Amino acid sequence: MESVLAGCSASISELKKNPSALIEQSGGEPIAILNHNRPTAYLVPAETYEALLEKIEDYQLGGLVQERQHEKISAVEVSLNEL
Repeated sequence: MESVLAGCSASISELKKNPSALIEQSGGEPIAILNHNRPTAYLVPAETYEALLEKIEDYQLGGLVQERQHEKISAVEVSLNEL
């Protein structure tokens, strides 16, 4: 049996009937869309999706900073006035 990684779930038929109502009822939380009682997709409100993308971008930028920390030794020091 597959795990449903959402507090709310709905069948594809329910989604087709009234998608806006499902989103409103979820209160910003993800909704597992089920097909034959198995999750086939997750529906998230736009604000939630945008926040997730920002967190992913922050995580990736943090990884880039970590990778470049060792390059600090070979960096050339420059003052803002010199630019």
